[in-house]
Amino acid sequence: MSGHVLVLGGARSGKTSFAERMAMRAGERPLYLATAQALDAEMLERVKLHQQQRQKRFATLEEPLELATALRAAVKDHDVVLVDCLTLWITNLLGAGRNVAAAVDELAAILPQIDTARVILVSNEVGQGIVPDNAMARMFRDLSGSAHQRLADICTEVHFVVA
Repeated sequence: MSGHVLVLGGARSGKTSFAERMAMRAGERPLYLATAQALDAEMLERVKLHQQQRQKRFATLEEPLELATALRAAVKDHDVVLVDCLTLWITNLLGAGRNVAAAVDELAAILPQIDTARVILVSNEVGQGIVPDNAMARMFRDLSGSAHQRLADICTEVHFVVA
């Protein structure tokens, strides 16, 4: 494997499509590791759209919280794992009252150990806008930014998708 990849971009920037194309070129047995939870009708529609766009080119595993554990298991059967997306995962961790920094530490610890599969991490860049007006949103922005920096340091490629 030639290393792991972090794909960042804004909402609706095309980052997932970019990552999917990269994953399809990277291996024969791709897995789409989805972190989204369809908790409302709008999110359910987004999930369905993503599933339709993948057209069964990927096996799919849904894991909203235990990302490191899911990755550890996934690389036994798959040569490329696309994780979509880290910011939803962070949101899920916050909603569950979990320690985000500890979860990122666990993910950062396992990535260098994975050498039988390429991991492509997709995440929303949330730090280029205005400073959020409330403490929770600022904490989310800061946790996401810290996670991105930490994971970018581990990955051999980082892509920023604009359109």
